[in-house]
Amino acid sequence: MSKILEIIEVSPRDGLQSEENIFSTEQKVALINRAIGIGIRRIEAVSFVHPKRVPQMADAEQVMALLPRIDGVSYIGLALNALGAERAVAAECDEINYVVLASETFSQNNQGASIAQTLETWDLVARIVAASGIKTTVTIGASFGCPFEGEIKPSTIESIVSRLMSGSRPPQEISLADTIGVAVPDNVESIFSAVHEQLPNLPLRAHFHNTRNTGYANALAASRAGVSALDSSLGGIGGCPFAPAATGNIATEDLIYLLDRSNIPTGIKLGEAIEASRWLNEQLHNDNPGLLARAGPFPSLQVELGEQHERR
Repeated sequence: MSKILEIIEVSPRDGLQSEENIFSTEQKVALINRAIGIGIRRIEAVSFVHPKRVPQMADAEQVMALLPRIDGVSYIGLALNALGAERAVAAECDEINYVVLASETFSQNNQGASIAQTLETWDLVARIVAASGIKTTVTIGASFGCPFEGEIKPSTIESIVSRLMSGSRPPQEISLADTIGVAVPDNVESIFSAVHEQLPNLPLRAHFHNTRNTGYANALAASRAGVSALDSSLGGIGGCPFAPAATGNIATEDLIYLLDRSNIPTGIKLGEAIEASRWLNEQLHNDNPGLLARAGPFPSLQVELGEQHERR
């Protein structure tokens, strides 16, 4: 596989949203700068949601105002409604990520609306951002399973995709999210392959949680099923505050190690990613779920990191 697989860093948004200790604006900016430093070029930086729902994201505009504008670096803002989209445009986000849930019950719990209503809201959001040049992604959450309804039929995903693409302003990217970490490689490959066959020219993105320890296997399966971008979070932090037991994302550094050893290029610097994860661990005063920052990489890189540490 010679084409670079894009890694999207989501720790500043999905990673921090469930943390009890509120990160300061300056800490968030420092985290994003570290992500840029390891080679990440797309970063889910902020979320334009009501601060009472997700207090960690209350300073979205302040974060965006302090971020460096660098050629080739794209900042993504999560927007779930028209007001969020307007805020994202005003804050000069480069991209927005909009969410449609694949489960009616989860959709009501997470967004207070039915699937049909969220699809109608997407049409409004797409119109709001159309003139701004902002790139659009729609994430279909709970694509592989719902905490309230159980299994999700592949036909449900295909129906939502068809509805999204039939509008006057379809998204430029579709992401399928395993919001509660129940997927396994077989259904990841089958569902992504079906969507890829349905939309052969549309970039596909995957978002996995490692709740049941299958996230990394799923990421590898997705990379082999036509996915061009994978979400991950430094340290493996994150989770959905509105889904029971939805624990952390797959860790960026662990994912890069897996892809590097599988000869799938990402352009990300593994050593620097490990250091960034360790820094984040110190800031949060937690033992983050990611394992590589604790275990260390394969010996050749371990020696290199040791030499760097000694030079300091």
